[in-house]
Amino acid sequence: MTVAIDIDEGVKKRLQLFGLEGESYEEILNRLMDSLEYIDVEEIIEARWFKLQKKKKDLIPLEG
Repeated sequence: MTVAIDIDEGVKKRLQLFGLEGESYEEILNRLMDSLEYIDVEEIIEARWFKLQKKKKDLIPLEG
């Protein structure tokens, strides 16, 4: 069953940039969603947290 989704032209152009030659929009979206399943979001968040904590040491507090 085919379903139409409404997107603006800018989103369509961005989606095309992710596509491989001859790939349908459905194939592009499925490939992108599949790749997101393999990303360890908790690991990314933890790495960013530690990076922020290191930067925090270099900051000067505004309060008193």
